[in-house]
Amino acid sequence: MKDFSKKIASILMALVVIFSTMSFTVSQHYCGGELVNSALFSKAKSCGMEMQKPATPKDCSIQKENCCKDIIKQIEGKKVVKTEAQQLQNYQQIMVASFVYTYINLFEGLDKNIIPFKNYTPPLLVTNIQVVDQVFII
Repeated sequence: MKDFSKKIASILMALVVIFSTMSFTVSQHYCGGELVNSALFSKAKSCGMEMQKPATPKDCSIQKENCCKDIIKQIEGKKVVKTEAQQLQNYQQIMVASFVYTYINLFEGLDKNIIPFKNYTPPLLVTNIQVVDQVFII
């Protein structure tokens, strides 16, 4: 059980380091003010309603505003991961050591079952008290 929990903890810590240092891009395509498509790590697919750009500016005298727009958000991860070790005071070291010792010993079982009343015999019954007092469990 201890090995399994250590493996789970190490995997979780590795994932935290990976996701904190990873950068990624979110691309969103809006058409008419509404979100049509979004993509992670790549460009979002367009809706196909983009305006065609004229070959020369002389071909078109009236310019219409394009109803579609693309928004690209880049989320940067940490560049450098620091591993700092703090110096613990003497009383803090004692507290950590005692906590670890009690936590490790918390899950250990006893070597054998201990029965505290094994060597003692019950008292002799002169009369049956339940019958004398007429107390019966129904």
